[in-house]
Amino acid sequence: MSLTPYGEVIKNGGFLVIPRSVTFEAYNYLFQTSELPRSMLVSLFTATVGTAINLLLTVLGAFPLSRRGLQGRGIILFLIVFTMLFSGGIVPTYLLVKSLGMLNTVWALIVPSAVATYNLLIMKTFFEGLPEELFESARIDGAGEWTILSRLVIPLSVPSLLTIGLFYAVANWNNFFSAVLYITDPNLNPLQIVVRKLLLTSNSLENVMEVVVPTPTLQMAAVIVASLPVLIVYPFIQKHFTKGVLIGAIKG
Repeated sequence: MSLTPYGEVIKNGGFLVIPRSVTFEAYNYLFQTSELPRSMLVSLFTATVGTAINLLLTVLGAFPLSRRGLQGRGIILFLIVFTMLFSGGIVPTYLLVKSLGMLNTVWALIVPSAVATYNLLIMKTFFEGLPEELFESARIDGAGEWTILSRLVIPLSVPSLLTIGLFYAVANWNNFFSAVLYITDPNLNPLQIVVRKLLLTSNSLENVMEVVVPTPTLQMAAVIVASLPVLIVYPFIQKHFTKGVLIGAIKG
């Protein structure tokens, strides 16, 4: 639908499964006269920087919790699991974000969801499965906890890190609800907000665009633009993703 010319739609009384001719006019409109390019930059920033922060905090939380000698470990785990059952609510969360001065900033799309409890527990379970003898031999050689984490644990955890990273990246890329709550500046709208706006404003689009592109063609082009990055990235980490999921399932 995103590639079907307007003349072919009229000629055939609707869209064909496989268009006989192809046009990129819908994509030209999206990238030249809409707010889509700016929103893609916002989503790209939240997906890259946000995922890096997600992974950093998840690893820094999961590694100490995987050590059975950590004092207060049981209480901390209980408090973490408790957040999976009960949340603070939308209004208190909004007031907290507002008090931190993050309204109408990209950080409002990253910080409130910086750590996912489920992903933290998966990483903790994976770290617990690593042989304790590796840590003991590293300590005998004089390695500290930071050295063990950076030079031993993280290289051994690449499949799980890629899996958790994909979960975080997709969640950040598809972030919609946080933008609805915390963003009122149109210049900071992420991609999903703009795509939703395009899908809901069919009548106004028809008035603006005059002849050129049928509204469903433009809408489907926006959906393709929003979906394509994830579809492109996934095949490159599919092997690690499958391995990481299996490891998490077995260890869990």
